[in-house]
This record gives sequence, structure tokens and C-alpha cells, in this order.
Amino acid sequence: MTLSNEPSKVPIKNLYYMLVYAWDHPYEKNLISVYEEDEKDLINLLSKVLIGKVQSLIKRGFYKEYMEEEEESDIIRGKILFQKSINTFSYKRGRMHIQHEEMSTDILHNQIIKATLFTLLTHVQLERKYKEEIKGITAYFTRVSLIKLNNKLFQEIRIHRNNQHYKFILQICRFLYETSFLNEGERDIQFHDLNREHYQLARLFESFVKNFYRKEITGSNARSESLYWPAEGDNISSLPKMKTDISLEVGNKKFIIDTKFYKDTFSTQWYKETVRSSHLYQLFAYLKNDEYYTGNKATGILLYPRIDKDITWIYHIHEFEIIICTLDLMKPWKKIHERLLDVINK
Repeated sequence: MTLSNEPSKVPIKNLYYMLVYAWDHPYEKNLISVYEEDEKDLINLLSKVLIGKVQSLIKRGFYKEYMEEEEESDIIRGKILFQKSINTFSYKRGRMHIQHEEMSTDILHNQIIKATLFTLLTHVQLERKYKEEIKGITAYFTRVSLIKLNNKLFQEIRIHRNNQHYKFILQICRFLYETSFLNEGERDIQFHDLNREHYQLARLFESFVKNFYRKEITGSNARSESLYWPAEGDNISSLPKMKTDISLEVGNKKFIIDTKFYKDTFSTQWYKETVRSSHLYQLFAYLKNDEYYTGNKATGILLYPRIDKDITWIYHIHEFEIIICTLDLMKPWKKIHERLLDVINK
């Protein structure tokens, strides 16, 4: 993956499609297919989706977990806290301090959703109609504590079979948290324009392409892969690391795909577009080292986002097939879908 200094403006709906693939929820792309108009920005589109998902969650019922509760009671259940009962003299009143477990909705999963909804209410870009809908939704969270979000909380979340329907909602919450910021001295939250966040957009492009192939090609295996130099000598660990953006295996064929996110896709020499030498050298190193360990020749692909024209250049270098191609992220989603499949079917 490489990033540009000034990536092109990607349509909001296409950004959403890329996000749901990167998050491993491609079927959620259908949530916006019925919308007649595109949202003006990503914060409003994601808020619209989040509101709909939380409304469905409310109808289904919040996920609950057993939580430890402590109280003073004349009914003995659970664990008796003798020392505390003695210290407070509650036993003289015919009551004991006890500790027991109760099913509760006041758990981290629901707390994060509530905190995200309340944060959205302070977003300066969020449209009034969505703020009104959120105010109605928050009434269902009265028994859920309002917490302050941080990165550690999202890392503590555990998703399993009984609460997997929370996963996509919590991914939206995490994305909204990570792309928001508070203006110093103000109470209003603003949202980062993902199109201006070059590194984030480059990472998103890589994750999107990897998960697209894994989901859309039955039986395929798409992953990042570490390759090693077949070297001998001093300080082998000092050699540069090699990790592919995407190693894609389809049947008995293997593709090594390097995603490059550049404003200027190619170099220009004598008014002629040329492949960037560093990109080609890097891809060739991946192919040669992969061949050393597997005994097979993979196909190498340099994939660039580009809006002015589609390019597909195919070369054979040292018996390796190498494809230089572009993907127009400004086109309708159907065209993007078809193009990505065409790239590996050349």
C-alpha cells in the first residue's frame, strides 16, 4: 500500500461500500441501495445507517449479560458479605450485604452505542432530522450508563455467536469515534473528511480490495503475507521486511496484488506515462521470493485508483505475468465490482 499526497474525491456511497467490505460486512451495502438521494457527507450517511440498525436492535431487544450487583437485603441470595455486614451493623437490622448476579443491559456493548448516539447529537455537520431521530432512540437507553469513549473500550469488546448482530453497529461506532475531533475551547464535535485523510483512505483501499476478493470469489483465499529473503550472512534481521498487501489464491492460481494510492499514478518522461520503477521493483521482489519458496510463478498486479481513464497494461518479465491496472472509484458501484473481477480474469 502506498498513499498519495492528494487523493481524488471519492463519492460518499462508494466510500460506504468500501467500508462495509473492509469491515467484512459486504451484505450491509444493500442498506443504502434504496435511498433515492446520496447524502452530502459520510457522517450523515453513516448516521442514517446507524439509526436504522439501532432501531432494529431495539425491536429485537438489547443483548444482556450477567453483572455482579451488591445490595443490603433481608432476603439471602448469592454471596453473603459478612465483613461488610459487620462493619455497617446491618445484621442488627436483620439485613445482610449480599452479592449476586443479574442479567443487565448496562454492559459495554450498549454503553458504547449510547455514548456514540449522544456524541452524534453534538456533531455540527449532522442534519437536524437525524438529531431528532437520535433523541427519540436514546429514550430506550435509560438503564444504560453514559460513558466517555476511548480506544481501549473498543478493544475490550467481545463478539461471539450470541451478540454477533452487534458487530456492524459497533464498527460504525468505532469509525465515528476515530474520525471525530473536538474543537479546542468548543463543545461541538466535527467529523474528519475521509477523503482528506490520505493514510486512512489508502488503508481503506487495501482492506476493501482484499476483502472484496475474499467475499466475491467463492473458494478464494485473500490475505496479507510475509515473505522472507533466502539470504545468508551477517544481520539477516536487518534486511527490509516484505509483506504483501494482498496474496490472493484462486484455485491453483496465485496473485500478488500491491495497492498504490497515488494522485499521479505514473511517472512522466518525455511526455510519456511510465510505470514507477520503485513500484515495479518491489512487486518483482515479491514474485521472485514467492517463487523461491513455492516453486510456482504467481501473477503480479499493481492496482491504482484513478478517475480519468481505465488502464490495463500486461507484461511478461522473466516469465512472470505482471499487470498494471487502474480502478475508477468515481464510477457507479456496479462498474467497480465488474472491474475488480475483470482484473484477475485477464
